[in-house]
Amino acid sequence: MAWFKREKSSQEQRPKPKAGDRKVRTEGLWLKCEDCREIIWKKDLEANLNVCPKCGFHFRLDAVSRLKLLFDGEYEEFDRDLVSADPLEFVDSKPYKERLAKSREAARVNDAVISASGTLQGRKVNICSMAMQFIGGSMGCVVGEKITRAVERSLAAKIPLVIVSASGGARMQEGAVSLMQMAKVSAALMRLDEARIPYISVLTDPTTGGTTASFAMLGDLNIAEPNALIGFAGPRVIEQTIRQKLPEGFQRSEFLLKHGMLDAVVQRKDLKNSIAQALLFFCGPANPPA
Repeated sequence: MAWFKREKSSQEQRPKPKAGDRKVRTEGLWLKCEDCREIIWKKDLEANLNVCPKCGFHFRLDAVSRLKLLFDGEYEEFDRDLVSADPLEFVDSKPYKERLAKSREAARVNDAVISASGTLQGRKVNICSMAMQFIGGSMGCVVGEKITRAVERSLAAKIPLVIVSASGGARMQEGAVSLMQMAKVSAALMRLDEARIPYISVLTDPTTGGTTASFAMLGDLNIAEPNALIGFAGPRVIEQTIRQKLPEGFQRSEFLLKHGMLDAVVQRKDLKNSIAQALLFFCGPANPPA
């Protein structure tokens, strides 16, 4: 029977890897566009500002990347150490304190907004950028306080304010404390308006709930990215309430622009230049001749 015995090659003699040991080398290198469903190399997407190079679909952008997109270079961050308390000792599927701790670890920010100051095409500005990754970008006491302080810094230095919204609305875990931030920030923005200091609101996907009902729609100029979901209640909730089918594209940027709720819809690659041009109109040259 030895005549029929085949010697195994060195490659065949190697132990086969277990299923759990196998690693896909291409994992995380490719993404599927949510709109055109085409496969995109992740590096191509990042090089194109997280916009699909095939159909122009705007993927969501994190708060830090947004600041890097708008500022000329380095910027100074403020109020970084502010963190939410748990005034209601709130518990849903998990304690609110635990949810906060996990969100800080996952999103690498202490709350749902980053407040910073720097230059935008040579002009000194304050920018607040919301972090959707932190409990859905929800507005709690820290978000309201940080934005209010940014308004006060703009008042003191007489420089423009830009707020980039990406939020699911008020944070239910803080109850009325969260709802109070709507009035608090709106009142601060009124002082900015009285001082004739420009405030530009940039609405991204999604901007909903109490954020839309307060500072997101109070800009001297309200700009949105293409196809961003913008509204108070979501389309499904509205349909169930009024028992009617909503128009195509309802609550998307282009629909709101057509119906007078927005001043402009701007591609991400043009956003910085559009804001700079608006501030030139509002304030004149960034460095006027002596």
